[in-house]
Amino acid sequence: MRSKLVAGNWKMHGGIAQNRVLLDMIVTGTAGLRGADCVVCVPYPYLSQVQSLLQPTHIFWGAQNVSQHDKGAYTGEVSAAMLADFACRYVIVGHSERRALYGEDSRTVALKFRAAQGAGLTPILCVGETLEQREATVTEQVIAEQLDAAIELLGVNALVKSVLAYEPVWAIGTGKTATPQQAQDVHAFIRNRVAAHDIGVATELQILYGGSVKANNAAELFAMPDIDGGLIGGASLVADEFITICRAAQS
Repeated sequence: MRSKLVAGNWKMHGGIAQNRVLLDMIVTGTAGLRGADCVVCVPYPYLSQVQSLLQPTHIFWGAQNVSQHDKGAYTGEVSAAMLADFACRYVIVGHSERRALYGEDSRTVALKFRAAQGAGLTPILCVGETLEQREATVTEQVIAEQLDAAIELLGVNALVKSVLAYEPVWAIGTGKTATPQQAQDVHAFIRNRVAAHDIGVATELQILYGGSVKANNAAELFAMPDIDGGLIGGASLVADEFITICRAAQS
């Protein structure tokens, strides 16, 4: 049976003092969690602090992006090996904001996925459609292209040591949320597409939902058979919200 995972994406938020307060509350509030893991993906400058604060705890940590390159003249970039130096377990690749704001295409995202795994990190591969694409009824085609880029480059077995996250772009930071059934339908499509390559990989694959998950809707979303947790944006910065979401994921 797949365990649940709740991953907080802080985006470009945080500060030395507020990070400590937030993490202390999350560690205390999620003590004794059963059948679910929690991770916070933080801005690069805070990785050292987060490593120091979380190393003795049950909370994992990671980054929000990674370079596809191992090293070199890539000013401003951060390699997967650098993230590994801070004992990151996870890294988000292909978030919709990276695709939309920084022009990352599915090939680039697949290369980042490969780089992350090469350094021993678990990539959280994000896929999802815009409102225009949903209204044009091309959701499945969009997600298939994003997912297939990684499978074609690395093979379906690469998904064994990864996490997928379905994030409908129209539901990120808008307050809109896909209904549990809408989210389940896309999650089932993703799992079935992977199963067409390898049913064993598909059965074990964690697929998170990432679209305005809140304390008041997490339990209903996580009860869907193909939703294995959440990729949490704004609510991950509010201790009580994030704790409630994490507890909604436990078995």
